Amino acid sequence: MAEGQQYVVSLVRDADPDRYLSVLYAPEDKRAALFALYAFNAEIAGIRERVSEALPGEVRLQFWRDVLTAEAAPESAGGSPLASSLLAAVRSHRLPVQPLLDLLEARTFDLYDDPMPSRNDLEGYCGETASALIQLAGLVLDMPAAMRFSEVAGHAGCAQAIAGLLRMLPIHRRRGQCYIPGDLLAAAGTTRDEFLSGQNKDGAARALAAMVALGRDHAGRFEEGAKSLPETLRPAFLPAALSTVYLDRVESGGIAALDQVVTLAQWRRHWLMFTRAYRGWK
Repeated sequence: MAEGQQYVVSLVRDADPDRYLSVLYAPEDKRAALFALYAFNAEIAGIRERVSEALPGEVRLQFWRDVLTAEAAPESAGGSPLASSLLAAVRSHRLPVQPLLDLLEARTFDLYDDPMPSRNDLEGYCGETASALIQLAGLVLDMPAAMRFSEVAGHAGCAQAIAGLLRMLPIHRRRGQCYIPGDLLAAAGTTRDEFLSGQNKDGAARALAAMVALGRDHAGRFEEGAKSLPETLRPAFLPAALSTVYLDRVESGGIAALDQVVTLAQWRRHWLMFTRAYRGWK
């Protein structure tokens, strides 16, 4: 394996172990492109942690916009092994660039502490991040089939993203970020400021329950649609297969999710993915 490819693979392995594991179930000739997509996502998702203010983050996002719109050859992508790998994946698998640009735009939200206005805004954010990544991975694996399962990818990504946001609540709260929509918080009888400060425990518990219910709704629709998912597409959906279990852990922990990152034992993640990879969702 070339040094640049080793870097891309190690980035996914360290930053996104669930997606790393899922790639190992993909055909060998598809793995480089999947690792490139997932490494790009990990790089963009981690910008907030690596910058002290929004402007440097905006500059980094603009770098990636320039990479994607310049139509440069992979070997001339500014010396970045990740950029070279991403462009190679786009070119060799004829991937649309617009979803990647939309992902960058959606991730701009992460750089700031703005409120998430509504459930529709949250689902739009999830759709342009996690759902888009599943759809792109599906295009790498089996383009004709992926186009038939775009709606399933939408629900899978929403379930996965909502579970991920709930798992990372303690980190987001320390930063002053709140991804729980304003309309959902209002219905739960609390506010963004109260949720971040922990002043209204009962309201926070109701808001958590509502977010879990929203995640379960998307997970149920995903799992129903995945019953007819072809084997070729399964690797793209494997990380989303963990969503229901993560939601279960958040729900069982209750208000503790505000201060404790929800995790899942490695053996259980391996087993769940193994089961779905070989048996599907039937």
